[in-house]
Amino acid sequence: MSQVIQAIAGAPRERAERRAATLRRLLGEWGPHRGQLPAAFVLVAVGAGAQAVGPWLISRAIDRDILGGDPGGLAQTMLLLLAVYVVGALATRGQIYRVGSIGQRVLASLRARLFEQLQHLPLGYFDRRPVGDLMSRVINDVDTLNQLLSQGLTQLLGSLFSLIGIIVAMLTLNPRLALASFTVIPVMLLTTAYLAGRARQAFRTTRETTGDVTAELQQEIVGIREAQAFNRTEENIASFRVRNQANRDANVGAVGITSAFAPAMDVLSTLATALVIGYGSFLVFSDELTVGVLAAFLIYVQQFFRPIQLASQVYAQAQAALAGAERIYAILDEPREPADPPEAAEIGAIDGWIEFDAVCFEYEAGREVLHDVTFTVEPGQKVALVGPTGAGKTTIATLIPRFYDVTSGAVRVDRRDVREVTRGSLRRQIAMVLQEPFLFSGTIAENIGYGRLGATREEIVDAARVVDADGFIAALPGGYDTRLGEGGYALSQGQRQLLAFARAVLADPRILILDEATSNVDTRTESTIQQALGTLLAGRTSVVIAHRLSTTRRADLILVVDEGRIVERGTHGALLARGGLYADLYRRQFRDQPRPVTGLGEPVVSAATRGS
Repeated sequence: MSQVIQAIAGAPRERAERRAATLRRLLGEWGPHRGQLPAAFVLVAVGAGAQAVGPWLISRAIDRDILGGDPGGLAQTMLLLLAVYVVGALATRGQIYRVGSIGQRVLASLRARLFEQLQHLPLGYFDRRPVGDLMSRVINDVDTLNQLLSQGLTQLLGSLFSLIGIIVAMLTLNPRLALASFTVIPVMLLTTAYLAGRARQAFRTTRETTGDVTAELQQEIVGIREAQAFNRTEENIASFRVRNQANRDANVGAVGITSAFAPAMDVLSTLATALVIGYGSFLVFSDELTVGVLAAFLIYVQQFFRPIQLASQVYAQAQAALAGAERIYAILDEPREPADPPEAAEIGAIDGWIEFDAVCFEYEAGREVLHDVTFTVEPGQKVALVGPTGAGKTTIATLIPRFYDVTSGAVRVDRRDVREVTRGSLRRQIAMVLQEPFLFSGTIAENIGYGRLGATREEIVDAARVVDADGFIAALPGGYDTRLGEGGYALSQGQRQLLAFARAVLADPRILILDEATSNVDTRTESTIQQALGTLLAGRTSVVIAHRLSTTRRADLILVVDEGRIVERGTHGALLARGGLYADLYRRQFRDQPRPVTGLGEPVVSAATRGS
């Protein structure tokens, strides 16, 4: 029980420390621009000074010029007052522009660092987080900082300097009346502290629910075809409505809390005005105060609470910004993909020799998914990974380009541990074609050219011809300049796959990894791809994750993976003759099917299988 009490008592303190640390980091973002801050502070001070001097000039005009019957002096005072307000307006405009421009540079730097950080995070980070939530942090959470740094901060600085100037002016004119006006300050501080505590949590909730809405929206837009195909549109609408309502309720709650700031300040301002009128009139009747000074005090009281009202509004913005900044810094604080060691060297041109030496691997600590995986692939060989879904085939393939680091053992390419060479030089020698190829929202030429920066149009066209994609591309209205939507869904699955193969051809890799790259295409398209692969794979090492076991027949080595272990290895004929898991998978896949012909012109089902 005592531990629970301590945890509850410690939670607010930990949150306060976290907020303070976030605020310090946010202020630290201004460090590179500190050379421009003095000029901004000077402009803020000039604007605040002009606001403080104005009421004093009005009091002098009443007491000396109007009551003294001096029209000439009144004209001079009014001209001076006009000059003061013009200077104040220009200074305010200058400080808003200067501080706002610095704020935009800070935001641009944050966005750039966020994007750079996302590019360097390990793949495991993205496995655990919705893309929509990450987008919300980069866009929505940064936007909350935009409101604070571009507008709120200039208002806060102006308000603080104005408040100081007004307090000094009031104390200088009449200390007793000034102290009477200040009696409402303790009530104001207590009210602000109470509302601020409630607003802080409310804005944290709004940032979290906004991330949920963005994640749901991104997921449902990407999956709209599946939603319509499975008649899930109404259920998805209901699910989104729940998240949207949660976000609405959170924002309504936050607005409800922050909306109490202004009325509270209005009440306190009215109370202070009443105190000034009552006590000030008494001093006037006692000949201890002039009418002009009383008029100046009434103006000062109104000005006194205006900066406080602005500051309270900025405080509400700051709570939302701090909640967003916490989520932003949570990404920036994530450990990046481990850097190449200082002694890591460029791997250079390779022959394509691959070795797995007693490799064990786990995505999460304590949950091992690969167990003592050992095999060798000679340069130019074609190795096929087969096995049940979830057996660990894709995990094995992703360790070769070092998308993940092994937990124990070693992966070697050309007899060099992949952890001892630079990732960039290693991955330049490897290309991957996935079951679901990703196409960007650019032209077809740009999508193929993604395989190699600086590729010429002729090289792009040649790569498309190798995989027999040139024909359908030429038939499109824009040819290679046809623009694709995100994902390339205007194309068929087979056409998208052919573009992915063309991209791999252009990269000219020594090692090619095919992750069930033909499982989603029809038999005719697969035949076309198989013929193209004959050219592509010549002289290259290839690792093929095979769903259709017809693609394994010509493999030099077949590795049968089950529950993270290699349980069988050998050639197609040897494994069929063995009658183990591979033979069972093969038999199940082609049972009761006619004898289709592969693109290589060979029957899929062997005599041994038919007779078994």
